Amino acid sequence: MIKKLTKFIKVFGNSSYRKAAFIGAAAGIEHEAVLKTLNCSTIIDIGANKGQFALAARKCLPMAKIYSFEPLAHPAEIFNKVFVNDSNIKLFPFAISDETGEAEIHISHREDSSSLLPIGEKQNEMFPGTYEVGVEKITMKKLSDTLSASDLISPVLMKIDVQGFELSVLKGSTELFSRIKYIYSECSYIELYKGQALLPEISDFLAKHGFKRTGEFNTSFDESGKPVQSDFLFENFS
Repeated sequence: MIKKLTKFIKVFGNSSYRKAAFIGAAAGIEHEAVLKTLNCSTIIDIGANKGQFALAARKCLPMAKIYSFEPLAHPAEIFNKVFVNDSNIKLFPFAISDETGEAEIHISHREDSSSLLPIGEKQNEMFPGTYEVGVEKITMKKLSDTLSASDLISPVLMKIDVQGFELSVLKGSTELFSRIKYIYSECSYIELYKGQALLPEISDFLAKHGFKRTGEFNTSFDESGKPVQSDFLFENFS
């Protein structure tokens, strides 16, 4: 309750956040702590939803170019309304993966919990109201099918919030890893979506490509106090 009240006060205390909230997008103020430490010129926002992260990024890094990716039609529509006057943000209406083509995405009752992986029982148990309500056909592409190295002005931050599909996103982005300084990704300690890669596998994959884990933020815990998922910052040292 205290967290919700704090977020409400911060959102409605900022004119840009307040305007977006009335359109339907609540700024991801929980990401401000890490964004304020990064002086990035380009942001790749994978799993943009309604623009929650992009709003925080725009406040903390007002001059950054933001490339956002959101395959679901409804949140993408809200995103475009929020950023209609921002020429430094471009939204791509498809998902990033290590495969190209069409796929079915599992739509959650809470749209920001939708995933290309089936929603597991543990997800709805830990985060009530995130059960599946349907599916939608979407398009998948590799990151390099859309962006080139010349689009990415250093330093570059890639943010990933794709509900268990993180490893597929990373595998589909390796061609541009040399241009990316930071990866900020939600990762899970336990399986919430069926078949998802957990934190150790994602950390190992990134380590093989020169990325070292340098920060952990916004951790969720179960009733026994064990961590469930967090946002992790990885830095490229290659």
